Amino acid sequence: MDVFSRKKRSWIMGRIRSKNTKPEIIVRSILHRMGFRFSLKHKKLPGSPDIVMPKHKTILFVHGCFWHRHRNCKVATTPKSRVGFWKSKFEKNVGRDIRNLRELRKLGWNVIVVWECQAMKSPEQLAERLFHKLERLRQSHRPSAISRKPKAFTYEIPERKELLKIAERRADYSQGPARA
Repeated sequence: MDVFSRKKRSWIMGRIRSKNTKPEIIVRSILHRMGFRFSLKHKKLPGSPDIVMPKHKTILFVHGCFWHRHRNCKVATTPKSRVGFWKSKFEKNVGRDIRNLRELRKLGWNVIVVWECQAMKSPEQLAERLFHKLERLRQSHRPSAISRKPKAFTYEIPERKELLKIAERRADYSQGPARA
């Protein structure tokens, strides 16, 4: 039995965003500060990726730990009511994620999955991880760059608290869900 009325539960679920979430804004801010340019939401690509970097032939998904079932993450809990419904929903989500990743790789895209908890807990570590992954991909796509020394990790990423403030200001949660 749900602790909320149907109307209240519907209102709560309606406020769950599918784009411009805090973790997405944090990842976009990190990438932009590192000098990477990207576009958002290519609906023609499988899975409607969150961030697309055509120059690097790279796609980033910013997955919510709860909805996409991040393994060993305390956010990826299963609600105690309607367990069968939730189990089925989560299995479909994960299955769809796997199919989309395979399809994108078949199309020649590099795929990076960033988890909500990584963006929210330690944006600094996430920035370093993304920098190194993207630098490796960049070098592998440009043979002349392999002989060159990689750029130093010198850009400035704001502290976690500041990144969360930036994300909060950009994603005005007081207005309800963003509609596409």
